[in-house]
Amino acid sequence: MEAATAHLEPPFAVLDRTAFRANAVALTRRAAGTPIRVASKSLRCRTALIETLSLDGFAGVLAYALPEALWLAEGDGATAFTDVVVAYPTANRAALAELTRSARLAERVTLMVDSIDQLDLIDQIAPPGRRPEIQVCLDLDASLKLGRFHLGVRRSPVHTAADAAVLSRRVALRKGFRITGLMSYEAQIAGVGDNPGRFFRALAVRWMQRRSWAELLERRAKIVVAVRSTLEQVGEPPLRFVNAGGTGSIEKSAADPAVTEVAAGSGLYGPALFDTYRTFTPRPAAMFATQVVRRPARGWVTVAGGGWVASGAPGSDRAPTPVYPPGLTLSPTEGAGEVQTPLTGEATAYLKLGDRVWFRHAKAGELCEHVDVLHVVDGDRVVDVVPTYRGEGKAF
Repeated sequence: MEAATAHLEPPFAVLDRTAFRANAVALTRRAAGTPIRVASKSLRCRTALIETLSLDGFAGVLAYALPEALWLAEGDGATAFTDVVVAYPTANRAALAELTRSARLAERVTLMVDSIDQLDLIDQIAPPGRRPEIQVCLDLDASLKLGRFHLGVRRSPVHTAADAAVLSRRVALRKGFRITGLMSYEAQIAGVGDNPGRFFRALAVRWMQRRSWAELLERRAKIVVAVRSTLEQVGEPPLRFVNAGGTGSIEKSAADPAVTEVAAGSGLYGPALFDTYRTFTPRPAAMFATQVVRRPARGWVTVAGGGWVASGAPGSDRAPTPVYPPGLTLSPTEGAGEVQTPLTGEATAYLKLGDRVWFRHAKAGELCEHVDVLHVVDGDRVVDVVPTYRGEGKAF
């Protein structure tokens, strides 16, 4: 990678094509024949999405914003995405107005809902008689509730089969809407590594995930049956898909008889947060390079920038990880800085001004929020330069 990018001035980001494709194959192997819907939030690069969907085992996009979904769905030919599910509810009035003006977009884009309030908002923008039918997916809460304890992300209020039956009936009887899918993201399993490096924490995580999976498997089956039964009773078409999981839970989610497709995206780039899983190890495919600009003291160097910190609960696991030269670590008191990042370790003995230090981002697609392009590397050559969403002027 050093040889391939010798002509580039840091900071810049690269995508290792060989590692990317190997990760794609690994994801499909883990899915064991269940289609994978690509989570665009984890890629944020249109070219990478097109490349992924050209591979066997991948079908459809799980977008993270309605404006993004519309942008992806409006193309023609090879650049068009004809099956885009928006993973989160939206209140973007301009984007909803654009969707309701186009039968073509309404056929390609599915909105996420968990409340009748979201349907009311759409009807305020364009009543049923003045717009095409809107496809919706019901978002189900997949978290584990133990008394007052809530384990998982706080997403949908639809937790039980009874909740789902009530909501699905109200949506199905509502003019101008059609339920096409269900989604339930088990973040406490898919997004939490079961090998975090501390023995007792690892045991606690594994216990929680076993308990959560057993509970969710039974509850999700009941929810799917309840929704399908409701749709049949009111004479609506059957569900087109039941989506679940993420990179960290593909095997489990794909094996659930109630699930028809799984979601994944982060596993294609292989960010540092996925180093803490026992059952799989993605190859690092995306990383970024910085440049040494100071030698402030013996055993220390400082690189320009580097503070590309990931979202989520603040902690050391959200910081980028220096990976080359090996053995470098962040300062515990300064961390990764916006304009400079001090590093210590054995490699500082021979690093000089202008040398590169390579980092892996903690999460996947957020790396692309810092760069306009990804330099695609194959072996010791840059074989392509592709724009990120940011590089295409798309700030979703």
